[in-house]
Amino acid sequence: MRLVSASRLAAVAVAAATAIMTVGQTASAGPADRNGRPFLGPLHTVSTVASTIPANGDLNPYGTALVKKSIGDLRRGNVLVSNFNNAANEQGTGTTLVQVSPKGTTRLFAQIDPENLPGPCPGGVGLTTALSILPGGWVVVGSLPTADGTSDTAQAGCLLVLDKHGKVRETFSGHGINGPWDMTAKSDGDQTDLFVTNVLNGTVAAGGDIVRRGTVLRITLRTHDKRPPTRIATTKIGSGFAEKTDPDALVIGPTGVGLRDGTLYVADTVDNRITAIPNALTRDTSAGTGRVVTTDRHLNGPLGMAITPKGNILTVNGGDGNIVETTPRGAQVAVRTLDTSGNPPGAGALFGLAIAQNPDRVYFVDDATNTLNLLSRH
Repeated sequence: MRLVSASRLAAVAVAAATAIMTVGQTASAGPADRNGRPFLGPLHTVSTVASTIPANGDLNPYGTALVKKSIGDLRRGNVLVSNFNNAANEQGTGTTLVQVSPKGTTRLFAQIDPENLPGPCPGGVGLTTALSILPGGWVVVGSLPTADGTSDTAQAGCLLVLDKHGKVRETFSGHGINGPWDMTAKSDGDQTDLFVTNVLNGTVAAGGDIVRRGTVLRITLRTHDKRPPTRIATTKIGSGFAEKTDPDALVIGPTGVGLRDGTLYVADTVDNRITAIPNALTRDTSAGTGRVVTTDRHLNGPLGMAITPKGNILTVNGGDGNIVETTPRGAQVAVRTLDTSGNPPGAGALFGLAIAQNPDRVYFVDDATNTLNLLSRH
């Protein structure tokens, strides 16, 4: 998101390779929920795991997904990261996914050729925060592509489906997919539901003005052992979210999503709030923007989202370098500072995040340094 020169970003990433800092709780936002203390409670230390810049120079890490099972080229405990910018720092042109081990080894998982796709993807490839790993090692990643890094050339894009070796095997486009920005997934047997936010419904034509046409789609897939998943239904379950183009961020709209007990939580970035869509797995109509869970206070343009094991909501702010923990009832119970660079501090640095356990910790990408970082106890 933060636009600085590619050479400076690379230099900062190298300099950060051994950086470790301790962060305190910047605000005590309320009592822990009924499940006990906040997940962030004992987590105080930020450390750099590794640079996310692959050999082709792609920048701006966005999507973050924890590998939970070793299969193919995917290794359990590693973190998969998607890059949104190319080496020239043009947004919506990144084509790579890298896999980072907890010890800091980075390997290229995929470099996608926009000219050699197995199906339609209007506009090409620019990998977004929408990133999930499905049973069988199938990786689904969103594409919101541009021709030159500007919102004027942004096109609808698609969801790209890669196999366990990083080869693109199919694409999902149309049927409401229009700038897929973030995603979460829920699998049960041979069925997977993808929950995808879309941020390009009328935004380019509005020329920077806010339009309230952002959507959340539930895309139901049938998974197979050796064949790529097949799409069996697409349902719009959320609509009316604020979205707009932005010279620094390309586009701002509904971003992070997280599912818990059938409720889908959405980071409504423009309106600076978290909302909840009930019956997300079964509803066949749109809930609009859903119920407001929390707004303002420590939120500052919430982007990436993850749900803790006990059901609290973690979001990272686009307007500063903070991560905020919120209960399902809306109490903001903990805040941590993850990035203090830039002016204002931390703005534009954070996006995707993923929770790991045993011990509890949070992996997150830092766009200011092009690194995968870790928030942990020590």
